[in-house]
Amino acid sequence: MSDAKIEISGLRKSFGELEVLSGVDQRVEAGEVVCVIGPSGSGKSTFLRCVNLLEQPTSGRIVVDGVELTDPDADIDAARTRIGMVFQQFNLFSHLSVLRNLTVAQRKVLGRDKRRAEETARENLRRVGLADKENATPAQLSGGQQQRVGIARSLSMDPDVMLFDEPTSALDPELVGDVLDVMRGLADEGMTMLVVTHEMQFAREVADRVLFMDGGDIVEQGSPAEVIGDPQRERTRNFLARVLNPTHAASEVERPG
Repeated sequence: MSDAKIEISGLRKSFGELEVLSGVDQRVEAGEVVCVIGPSGSGKSTFLRCVNLLEQPTSGRIVVDGVELTDPDADIDAARTRIGMVFQQFNLFSHLSVLRNLTVAQRKVLGRDKRRAEETARENLRRVGLADKENATPAQLSGGQQQRVGIARSLSMDPDVMLFDEPTSALDPELVGDVLDVMRGLADEGMTMLVVTHEMQFAREVADRVLFMDGGDIVEQGSPAEVIGDPQRERTRNFLARVLNPTHAASEVERPG
């Protein structure tokens, strides 16, 4: 039997008259890394945010780690404690130290005492390579370090699933590598991950499956070698041509006629 951590069926999301997701079906197995790629406005981030109901679906069914989040009687807050979320922006408390940023939710949501919360926080700071930054404030860190603190904060809640919404898009190019290295480490540890990303090389190297989204639907999916290396759908091929060879794509746009 399949051991799915995330099961999605018939997921639709509309904002007024605009349908952003048009009946998405998907499942992510335990320990699987799934990367979601696609053009801006394709519904990628909305899809991810629906998984933990940060966006309320218009219709459909979402089950995470055996709990149906779309059940009106579901305890959403309890379910969210098992779902780590890393956003484009870092969302750290600017007035708190790194260590305190990692312990606040542990103590308030999980009810951990100070000693255990700090032990867990320090363990996860080590995992992301920032053990020496526990007393720093966010303003004293680079953007890449702040994002790694954000990942450590999510890990400190002991999630079963990690969701990443373009976690490197707000970073300067030279800071991207350290964040991706942390994510590679999590994949190697067997963390179940659903990652919206524009980092094609990361998707090639780390993903078990790649989903290409366009127009609110999953147009193509398969292994990185299949979707990125040998796409079958024209929409996928056109997108990858622009992303993987932007100079050529720009010259095509500028060419008269």
